[in-house]
This record gives sequence, structure tokens and C-alpha cells, in this order.
Amino acid sequence: MTIALDTPDIDRLAAAGHALRDWQEEGAPMQLHPGDLGWYWRAGPRATAEAVRTWSRGGRILAVGLLDGPGLVRLTTAPDARRDEELARHLVADLTVPARGVLPRGRAAVEAPEDALVRELLAEAGWGIDEAWSPLRRDLSLPVAEPGLRIEVAGPDRAHLVAEVIRGAFEGSRFTDERWHAMASGPLFGDARCLLAYDDRGDAVATVTVWSAGPGRPGLLEPMGVHRDHRGRGHGRAITLAAAGALKELGASSALVCTPSSNTGGVITYVAGGFERRPEIHDRFRSA
Repeated sequence: MTIALDTPDIDRLAAAGHALRDWQEEGAPMQLHPGDLGWYWRAGPRATAEAVRTWSRGGRILAVGLLDGPGLVRLTTAPDARRDEELARHLVADLTVPARGVLPRGRAAVEAPEDALVRELLAEAGWGIDEAWSPLRRDLSLPVAEPGLRIEVAGPDRAHLVAEVIRGAFEGSRFTDERWHAMASGPLFGDARCLLAYDDRGDAVATVTVWSAGPGRPGLLEPMGVHRDHRGRGHGRAITLAAAGALKELGASSALVCTPSSNTGGVITYVAGGFERRPEIHDRFRSA
């Protein structure tokens, strides 16, 4: 049976999300998570569908990719297909030839699990190593300390506050309450919690959205941010602890997050919140 590349329509996006959910396992390398798809949903269902690629054989999805920015595809495979040579070679061909509709001409990057054969084949094809990323993990079988700030689960009436904090946390962000509502309307948000942290004056100072992949599976933090006007006061640690607590309540086995290694402040914050830093990972990239 041949490998089929597909761009699912809105109605078939759920199958990609279910596949990603099923592939989350303890001990697996850092990989695309259903929460990544859920966070992308802020752009709306049509844009999300246009950004997803699936690779299937015999009707079974074996790989899912998310076009997460110009020239970047975040890709993962079913655990039992990591070393599938037919799949890996098909992926490399689809990633390399712009006419196949995955990556454009010029500079491009591929994120894939460290143990995936596709990474090795991309290296053989001349793809280099890109910037370093730091994955971090927190074991949720252990107790989670109280955050020390007032934490609220943000609903639709708090979307504007979440948007304000995100814009204040990420330079150049254009996140709006409309985008929050789009994200919250997606099918993956049912397994998510959006949290807001307030300081002792009642100001919203930090936010995080956590995404469960189901009980007994790793959950994801995406995104987490502290408003720039309220940094240096321990709010990052507080919202990180709140995130871990929320995922624990949802039944997640662990909490995962990944940030550029150059984001030293972010790494320090996650470690202060009980996360353990794992070995750095790198994307594969093709120069322009």
C-alpha cells in the first residue's frame, strides 16, 4: 500500500487530533502535541485545516505535520512508525519538493522527534542543524505546591484579559479576544484550561493554557507568559505551578513544555516551577 499525503478539510481535522492524542506516551521524545493544534486554532478552523498535513497508509494516519509559520513544519509520527523506511523516504520527498505543497522554496525547517528516521534521512540529504530548543518535563505523580497567587480559570468573559497579558508577554503579538474565542471554539479545547494569575492589587499579570491528551498521558503548556510590566516578582513560577496543578486535576501523567534554549529566563522559570530540563533538541533546516 502506498503512502498518501493529504490536507484534511475542517471535518477531517478531528482525525488528526485523535491521532496526535493517541501518540502521546510517557518517555517519548518531545513531539507535536494535540495542544499545539489546539493553540493554532486561534487562527480559525479553515486556517488550521490549511496548515495541517497527514500521511496515511491503508486508511491509517501514520504522520501529522503542522505548518507553524513560514517555512516550518512541526512533524510527528505514530510511535510504531518512527523507523518505517517507506514512510520516512516519502516524508523526505514531500518535504523537499515544493510542488508537493508542504514546504516552500528557500529556507525551511523541520521539527521531528529525535528518534525518527526522517531526521537521519534529511541529514543525508544535506539538511543541517538549526537553533537549540530546551524541552522540560514535570512529573505529576508528585505533589504540586500552591502557586501563591489568585488563579482563575478564564472563560469567555475574561478573554480580553488573557489577550492583554499575552500581548504584554510576547513582543509583536497580535493576539486578541476574538482569537481566544476562536481557540476556545475548537474541538481540542474541551481538554484544555486557560488560567489567569492576579497580583495582590487585582491586576491580571500572567496566563497559561494547558492541554490534556487524556488521563495517563503527558499534557502541554502552550502558551505561558507574564506581562512585561509585572516580571521579576515570581509570577512566572506561580502560573507554572498553577499549570501543573491544572494538568494534574485533568489526569495528565506529566506536564511538558519546550522553549528556545536562548530563552534563559523562561528556562529558569520552568525549573523554578518544578520542571526538569531534558537534553536539547534541534530542528533540521535547509538554507536558502
